Amino acid sequence: MYQQQIDIVGELIEALEDYDPQTPVRWAAQPAWPFEYTIGAVVQTPSDADLSDTDVSARPDDPPVVWLAEGTQVGYLAGAAASALQWRTR
Repeated sequence: MYQQQIDIVGELIEALEDYDPQTPVRWAAQPAWPFEYTIGAVVQTPSDADLSDTDVSARPDDPPVVWLAEGTQVGYLAGAAASALQWRTR
């Protein structure tokens, strides 16, 4: 279990290194009403962005950031997962 805030790609890789690469991956959200989601996309800005768009906040010289997008809602988060995430007190 990796219980630290993950701020950089290297920390995400480190958090995943002890798990079988064939294990399904899910995104857990909303601790008060927990749901589970697939991960929809992984992109990096500014390199994956269409900078010809009207968004003037992005520039080619911005520092890179990797983004994980919410995918499909799978259902309610399993009780065991909520417990492992310490989102349940009982």
